[in-house]
Amino acid sequence: MSRWTRLRQSFWFLPAMLCALALVLAESLIFLDQRLEDVDLGPLGVLITRVGESGSRDLLGAIAGSMLTVASTTFSITIAVLALSSSTYGPRLVRNFMADRGNQFVLGIFVATFLYSLLVLRSVRVLDEGGEDAFVPHLAVNVAVLLAVLAIGVLVYFIHHISDSVQIWTLARQVRTDLLTTVDRLYPEQIGRDSQDVEDARGAQDTPSRLEVDGAPVASQQTGYVQGVNHEDLLTLAGKHDLVVSLRVRPGHHTIEGTTLAVVWPGSRLDDDLLEEIGEAVRIGQARTPHEDVEFSVLLLEEMAVRALSPSTNDPYTALNALDDLSAGLVLLAGRRPPSPYRYDGQGQLRVVAPGVVLTDLLDHLLDAMRLYAIEHPSVLHRTLELVQQVSAASGQPAVCKRMDTQVRRLVEAFALSSPQGCDAEELGGHADRVRRSLVGSAVGGQP
Repeated sequence: MSRWTRLRQSFWFLPAMLCALALVLAESLIFLDQRLEDVDLGPLGVLITRVGESGSRDLLGAIAGSMLTVASTTFSITIAVLALSSSTYGPRLVRNFMADRGNQFVLGIFVATFLYSLLVLRSVRVLDEGGEDAFVPHLAVNVAVLLAVLAIGVLVYFIHHISDSVQIWTLARQVRTDLLTTVDRLYPEQIGRDSQDVEDARGAQDTPSRLEVDGAPVASQQTGYVQGVNHEDLLTLAGKHDLVVSLRVRPGHHTIEGTTLAVVWPGSRLDDDLLEEIGEAVRIGQARTPHEDVEFSVLLLEEMAVRALSPSTNDPYTALNALDDLSAGLVLLAGRRPPSPYRYDGQGQLRVVAPGVVLTDLLDHLLDAMRLYAIEHPSVLHRTLELVQQVSAASGQPAVCKRMDTQVRRLVEAFALSSPQGCDAEELGGHADRVRRSLVGSAVGGQP
């Protein structure tokens, strides 16, 4: 994710742009009013209401004051919604509200209208004893009224938008969209050259045998989460200096200052400048983001399901909704060919080894959570089995199907130990048997 993208997603960026636009608009209209002060506008003059010096001051003051009050109120409502959503669905969902364009636009309109009215108000002059001529920017005052009318419409929109944004399907849809977008962006094409596309490439065997012995570690300069890795820069640097860079982290990993981000071979070629360049290719921040971290969006939906299954909430329908959205993302991910961890340059030389997300790890984490927290909700367990069947069918990889067979067996055993009713145990056992048979068929008809 580029700096420009991070800047545009910040909560203050759009309001700041609207305030800048209000400043330019106010100064431009005041300048235009000064030029048109003694000009007869003809029929167009009917469209401009003239309320005099005192009336203009009162009108602009009322608009500015009301806009500041409404802006404070909407900001307070947003904070209250953030507190409610974070306690109910998880604190990591707060970033969705901060990046929401609707909330940014509403706050920006109110603040920009306040700033515009204030700038126009200061330009109103009354006839004083010094003989200075009175001046009222009638055009700018009329535009202020139009902005106030626009703000009323924005307030109505905000009430609808904030009410819709706390709905479970809206929150889950936002996370699902992030997941699908990240999968589409990261998985369609390879970065560098895949080992399968390089003649006589041997994958892991191309990794230098003495990399761990003779390689030089690249230490992290800060503590935080890996938000992204610029593989193209690493590939270019490694080719330029004839190196092999083996990453020890991927987006989503937590790193501590001084721990190893990567190992460079041969280590004798690593100098301070190259060390800094490699460190800059691994972007570290204080929080995880979904832009390059597929696992993060999966964990958000998983957390939503787990919280819904807690005894204090006891809302299995929200968990079912989260599993539906998880199915959509995981099926898409399972159907894509994962990028090879081995990245080659144009001459077929191994340059970068970059670990990636493993589908079975994501599924293991999710199914372990369902086995622990959904054991008293047969409907959620049935939906979990459907998710297993859908993802395994989309993947078709024997390793995935074998791992899912183990997870299904564990799920049935855990449910049997919870002392369920006989009918529930029989239904879940029959469903599990059908899923396990389908896993065998997916493995046979899938990828070798």
